[in-house]
Amino acid sequence: MAEPTRRFAVGYALAPKKQQSFIQDSLVNLARSRGIDLVRIDVEKPLVEQGPFDCVLHKVSGEDWTKQLKEYSAKNPTALVIDSPEAIERLHNRISMLEVVNELEIEAENESFGIPKQIVIYESEKLLDPSSWGEGVKFPVIAKPLVADGSAKSHKMSLVFNREGLKKLKPPIVLQEFVNHGGVIFKVYVVGDYVKCVKRKSLPDVSEEKLRSLEGSLSFSQVSNLSTHERDGGKYYKLMDLEEAEMPPESLITDIAHGLQRATKLHLFNFDVIRDTRIGNRYLVIDINYFPGYAKMPSYETVLTDFFWDVLDKKETGLCKLPVISCEKKARKLVNNNGCEGSDGSLPVSPPSREETENPIQV
Repeated sequence: MAEPTRRFAVGYALAPKKQQSFIQDSLVNLARSRGIDLVRIDVEKPLVEQGPFDCVLHKVSGEDWTKQLKEYSAKNPTALVIDSPEAIERLHNRISMLEVVNELEIEAENESFGIPKQIVIYESEKLLDPSSWGEGVKFPVIAKPLVADGSAKSHKMSLVFNREGLKKLKPPIVLQEFVNHGGVIFKVYVVGDYVKCVKRKSLPDVSEEKLRSLEGSLSFSQVSNLSTHERDGGKYYKLMDLEEAEMPPESLITDIAHGLQRATKLHLFNFDVIRDTRIGNRYLVIDINYFPGYAKMPSYETVLTDFFWDVLDKKETGLCKLPVISCEKKARKLVNNNGCEGSDGSLPVSPPSREETENPIQV
């Protein structure tokens, strides 16, 4: 097949671990065949001295990097930046991250959605006084660092059963109500207009009876490492079989995904959803992450290459405004399957199996 005559250069600035997982030969070769060259940006050198790029793809934070992006955009006004550092920054705070969900105006016939009750605590005195937390936030709670910047520290979370478990925590910290959700989490990946919903095993339910016998807290790693015998024997939790879990309504997940896309002005993100077992048709968004691990998503090479081509083609024809992409299609896509990337800092989930298959649905 002849190489395309018009070629686009997509410069990528990614941390080494992200670069290793995302920039696979399969993606590079497919993009090249479509006329898109993926070029590594050296973050140790000034961005304005590199390129030129038709598009800058990045997951690098910090004031210096933001300044470099602005300087590059000023010098190269036709270059796309995916995505705006200001928009990404909103997801670095676990409170502002989920506030955007309350801004969505979505009509659902038989379902409702929202976020769990949560509170951010800055003082140790208030942390150790559950009566001051406000209505709705009660044990068990999930303790999360306030900052969600992708660092190892931001991923250190725990399930706290009583006041004794609070003594290990250090403010500022977010306490989020733990909602029994059948041991299943739905991870929704968004790439432009493309939406993929997958189901994975999560934290098992905690019964009222077991809560009275549990002490202190467990880190998420400890919960994930509980032996199969302990789980299956019901010593700690009641766990739902993943195969029995019903997927959320396609239309609801797609509407939430596109609503979040418009509200955040982001194009590469995922969000985690659970079904509140107390109210079977209520869904809660518990986490949003920028530029998640797409590489384990089935056919990620095709999805990302199609996205690059779509935005670059719109740029070429003048349909895209810069530097933040604002092109949107009317068509909606939703793909359901049972395989996905590991945890991006929300509830711990099980690794995908090779037997999990893809079930595409278009709406």
